[in-house]
Amino acid sequence: MTRANIAAVLVGGAVLLTPFATSAVDNEENPAAVALDPDYATGKKAIEAKQWSAAIAALSSAALRDTRNADIQNYLGYAYRNAGQLDVAFRHYKRALTLSPRHRGAHEYVGEAYLIMNNLAKAEEHLAMLQQICLIPCEEFEELKEKIETYKRSGKR
Repeated sequence: MTRANIAAVLVGGAVLLTPFATSAVDNEENPAAVALDPDYATGKKAIEAKQWSAAIAALSSAALRDTRNADIQNYLGYAYRNAGQLDVAFRHYKRALTLSPRHRGAHEYVGEAYLIMNNLAKAEEHLAMLQQICLIPCEEFEELKEKIETYKRSGKR
């Protein structure tokens, strides 16, 4: 085997392992991770279809295999929140933020969950975190900011 072949094998192996090895620190979802785990892919499709129970089942299976994936935890939080199970949702958001403290999606979604709980102060804390994390305007900051403004206009406090 030539040096070039050995290098290709090593690089190829690193590419296959990368989605799982880096998932705890990435703030952006890794498409390769979705492609490699059919339960993760099924869970994402169920979320897109607003099939919360199916999403929870598939993502829970994926989470058993990939215990350090902040994206899976964030999606589980989102699915549980939309299924009306806020206590469980908060546990998954907390896990996502423990794995990846700068996870923009988790900060946005947990902020939205706090608005459901009528806890404006906590939602604003996560908005402030997003402002620090996003050096340039980011979608998560803008969306949470808009939800907070809508919340305030509704007269809830």
